[in-house]
Amino acid sequence: MSITATELKNNLSKYLLLASTEDIYITRNGKVVAKLSNPYQDRLDIAESLFGSVPATMTLEEAREERLSEI
Repeated sequence: MSITATELKNNLSKYLLLASTEDIYITRNGKVVAKLSNPYQDRLDIAESLFGSVPATMTLEEAREERLSEI
């Protein structure tokens, strides 16, 4: 999403909430000058990518043993 600096200033709380789910690009005179984003998004993406990689019936210890046996 792209918004003007004036729009950000007038509706800061709204854009702070939106930044938790998407990047917000702030423009001034038609040029991007800043980006508002969730600092934890990379960690969330990594965690979400792991869901389903270990069967629900497998214990953490079994998963570790299986991983070690592959190395």
